[in-house]
Parts: sequence; C-alpha cells; structure tokens
Amino acid sequence: MRKFLVVASLAVAAVFVTPTAAFADGCYICSSGSSGGCKQCRYGGSDTQAARKECEKKGCKIGGTASCSSAANVKVCAMPAPEKPVETASLETLECLPN
Repeated sequence: MRKFLVVASLAVAAVFVTPTAAFADGCYICSSGSSGGCKQCRYGGSDTQAARKECEKKGCKIGGTASCSSAANVKVCAMPAPEKPVETASLETLECLPN
C-alpha cells in the first residue's frame, strides 16, 4: 500500500511539474517604445509574418521571441482569435422507438 501511495503521488506531481514550453505558445518580446503597456505579445504556435503584423497592430515593437511569461507583472497581449470556427466533437443521441 505504501508503494502505491508513493507511485500515485509521483504521478500527480509529474503533471504539475511538466514544463510550460510543451504547450507550443510563443511570445514576441515588446521592446522599449511599444505602446499599450504590453511587454510580450502571444502569437500561438508558429512565428509567421502575419503574426508579427498583428502584434505590431497592438502596439508591440518586436525585439525578439521568447516563451510566454506567466509572471503577474508582465502584461501579455494576444493576437485576435482565428476567424474560422473551431471544430468540436458532438454527441448525437439516438431516440428509442417504441416496439
């Protein structure tokens, strides 16, 4: 029983210790002279020219790329959400017909 508790606690701890870089979000570093108070601008999964343009529209003067900060004193601006709808799974229920 004791071994089970040790293994279970290690498994739970591993979930909380997983690095945040695995979520594939990147941020541009907003250099001095940026407007809007943003210190970083989140661009999502890939660094593209379109992503750079959107962050520049938010007032970010891009000074480089980094992983996004989770610190409370770092304002992270985000690009607008993509226009196409998000595909989700749906559950279709079947009605029971009387015999």
